Amino acid sequence: MQIDIIWLQDNFRQFNSRYFGGLLPTPTFHIGRSRTQLGSLSYQRGLMWKSPSGGVKNAFTLTLSNFYDQTEYQFRNVLLHEMIHLSIASSGIKDTSAHGVVFRGMMDRFNREGWDIHVRTSMNGTPKASTGSAKVINTYLVLAIEMKDGTHFLSSVNPKFAGVLNSRLPHVRLISRYAWYTTNDRWFEDMPKVRSLRGRKVDAQTFKNKTTTMKALAI
Repeated sequence: MQIDIIWLQDNFRQFNSRYFGGLLPTPTFHIGRSRTQLGSLSYQRGLMWKSPSGGVKNAFTLTLSNFYDQTEYQFRNVLLHEMIHLSIASSGIKDTSAHGVVFRGMMDRFNREGWDIHVRTSMNGTPKASTGSAKVINTYLVLAIEMKDGTHFLSSVNPKFAGVLNSRLPHVRLISRYAWYTTNDRWFEDMPKVRSLRGRKVDAQTFKNKTTTMKALAI
């Protein structure tokens, strides 16, 4: 399988809450195609991360590679590996090396909980991912809107514009309610990823069927 930015954002959010108390700064996310690095965490010099009370500057970029055909469990182990790096870097802890005593201590703790994180992972024999295969995960960010006149709309939204659209929604008087979701449902495959408040008009039953099977998301 392969992952996308929404998968990365969603899993980061879950792990940050579950294992790091929600204290990790949210980095810039990137999906690459590196053959030699399954994941990486880069730091932009000159930017300082501060606690939420003091403001946050996004100094970090977290990258995972889609080069290999990995399982979701394998991708999650790579993500946790990079989140350990992020925890150490953002807290200012001085480790003995890139994968020193602090890193290995955290890694061992995660592995005791059922993960399989390593300092280095050999991908010998692992097939290269095929971007045209059915194993590619396409995660869609969906905005579901119910209007005051009873009509319903579903939109596949470009994730980069989700924040902007979300800030506009409370000011649209004709909207009764709205919610955000993520889904792998291929029903959304042929829908454009919109950057504005527009979508596909659907009947009430389709709206209910789709929203009850999707994963709710807070923007």
